[in-house]
Amino acid sequence: MDDLHPQEPHDHRPPRADRSPTAADLTPATAHLAPAVRERLATERIAWLCTLRPDGSPHVTPVWFVFVRGTWWIGADGGSVKARNAAHDPRVSLALEGGEAPVVAEGRARIWRAPAETGSPTGSTSVFPPDVVAAFLAKYDWDVTLPHRPASGRVLFEVPVGRWLLAGTAQ
Repeated sequence: MDDLHPQEPHDHRPPRADRSPTAADLTPATAHLAPAVRERLATERIAWLCTLRPDGSPHVTPVWFVFVRGTWWIGADGGSVKARNAAHDPRVSLALEGGEAPVVAEGRARIWRAPAETGSPTGSTSVFPPDVVAAFLAKYDWDVTLPHRPASGRVLFEVPVGRWLLAGTAQ
């Protein structure tokens, strides 16, 4: 495990958007989730990410995300406020839109950093997990490996769920 490769990807099947969930998708963090929640995680396009500024105040921003292997993944510019905040304090919260059926998760972000020159149109030189890159491409038609600003590079937040808040109940 190093800064560029926090863990080796272990699931190279097509992203969830292209297949039905299977038993392999159920991790200890997701096994108790209702099918409707798992469906929202697979199909909703916007989540709200809350990071903490160095002074402890919250920074909330809408983000594109994928939910792969029971983990939230968020792509961001390497120089963004959210990336700087998560590098300083990895505690984050994520919420899906819609107040009638709240889906909120808390976790600690691990940052995958790719230098600006890593990106390629095919993602073939990416240091990011191939199944996560494929999931972003399938969901948003977006190559998450390409930097927004050449000088800052691209980052992925990997956020394993530490705790869920579902229907007003911490789990």
